Amino acid sequence: MPRPAVFMDRDGTLSHEVGYVNHVSRFRLYPWAVDAVRLANRSGFLAVVVTNQAGVARGYFPETVIHEVHASLVASMKAGDARLDGIYFCPHHPSAGEPPYRRDCDCRKPQPGLVKRAAAELDIDLPRSFVIGDRLGDLELAWRVGARGVLVRSGYGLGEMTYHAPSWPRQPDLVAENVLEAVERIVSGAAGR
Repeated sequence: MPRPAVFMDRDGTLSHEVGYVNHVSRFRLYPWAVDAVRLANRSGFLAVVVTNQAGVARGYFPETVIHEVHASLVASMKAGDARLDGIYFCPHHPSAGEPPYRRDCDCRKPQPGLVKRAAAELDIDLPRSFVIGDRLGDLELAWRVGARGVLVRSGYGLGEMTYHAPSWPRQPDLVAENVLEAVERIVSGAAGR
């Protein structure tokens, strides 16, 4: 039976936004990230990361760095009794770099490819799911797949809300200070289903 998921952006949502994470030593989880994932786990939601990593296409770091960072992320979650059910990333950019990374793909957010792949592989009920992120593209991704979009004020989120959101054609379904507050409100039903 399909289950709902909480899709989470990585940089600016689960971890500090530091620009391109070109070495695993630059990756720093927010102190509430493990608690947010654990709460999703214990509340019947799948916890899935969806992230654009165009630094690969731009030549800033090799794809192996993404795998190292995600291994660190999984280890941190496991140490805190939390589990990510999937991690999906897009290394492409439509105009930067060289093939095979320079291409117009369906997986670069807000395109729905990563979420659709996760939904097929993990049997996810998208209309009962949420996408949490710190950019408009995360919200657009949610809406394209029939999920709800949650904007966090961490990362780029505060600036997005202050300077850009007033002109957006659609407002976030929910705004939260951080990913933990977002998951708390989702599981309590405050975000609606």
